[in-house]
Amino acid sequence: MIESVAASRIGPGHAVNEDSYIVAADVQLYIVADGMGGQNAGEVASGLTVELVSNFVRQSEDSDEMTWPFGVDSTLSLNGNRLRTAVKLANRKVWKQADDQEKYLGMGSTIVAAIFDGDRLTICSAGDSRAYRVRAGEIEQLTEDDSWVQVALSQGLTTAEQARNHPMRNLITKAIGAEESIHPQLVEELVAEGDLYLLCSDGLYKALDEATVLQCLGEHDGLQQVADRMIEVAGNNGADDDVTVLLIRPGAS
Repeated sequence: MIESVAASRIGPGHAVNEDSYIVAADVQLYIVADGMGGQNAGEVASGLTVELVSNFVRQSEDSDEMTWPFGVDSTLSLNGNRLRTAVKLANRKVWKQADDQEKYLGMGSTIVAAIFDGDRLTICSAGDSRAYRVRAGEIEQLTEDDSWVQVALSQGLTTAEQARNHPMRNLITKAIGAEESIHPQLVEELVAEGDLYLLCSDGLYKALDEATVLQCLGEHDGLQQVADRMIEVAGNNGADDDVTVLLIRPGAS
């Protein structure tokens, strides 16, 4: 049994919430997407991304009947190939819609998606929405941001402190719909008893550090209370972006 909850908050002064998410418990799939680009286009891009990825995952439950339009990566599990294909298909369709309709020109979306299968977890991401794991009281970021800041940090061009206020801190280097093709990140791992997973848009972690996330977890027993508290603290800390939190506890009784 998997326990999961979600909470989302529109950014102050925003006309719409450009974050989208889905809890698809029937296929053990969980997604957070953060849209961008033009009036209402961000909302369209993230909504399409979530819809298209979840639809393909459902359609591919019977892998014997599957066709793989981008081939199969033998280094990945079946679920790794399902998520990889789903994200690539979503990217192609979002990119085409942006190319066909001038009002959607430049739209795109980040994504972080997780699918559980027994004690195995597969995560697929593009952009700067993140997945974290909390295990034995410690929190670890499982995804790597596709962003200018991450590249600069990796190459020693800036420090974490400098990056917080850098004018290019919000620039991402990969997004669904930004280019005709995409190569998402894949992470696969074994789930341990007591693990808790957090999927979120950048609005959360830019307002809450990891210590505060752990503090929120320690303040409440119920996951919904924790998710709501994270959203509240992000707002109190001056979050000016949309904020979405999705918490997943595998093996819940």
